[in-house]
Amino acid sequence: MRLRELRKKKKISQLKLAMDLTMNQNSISRYETGEREADYETLIRFADYFDVSIDYLLERTDNPKMNK
Repeated sequence: MRLRELRKKKKISQLKLAMDLTMNQNSISRYETGEREADYETLIRFADYFDVSIDYLLERTDNPKMNK
């Protein structure tokens, strides 16, 4: 998942992302390292937050807006 890449591109910390999405910072860390997989609702929240498609978030395409 491109979560870490998108977060760093936006220059925000894991804590800031977690607070903005009302999540736990540890969960963000686990999503970024692949220790945990996001459910559909969480994928939608990440995609909406970063204004990208879920396919882009999951590295199925290199086009951030495809299928959105």
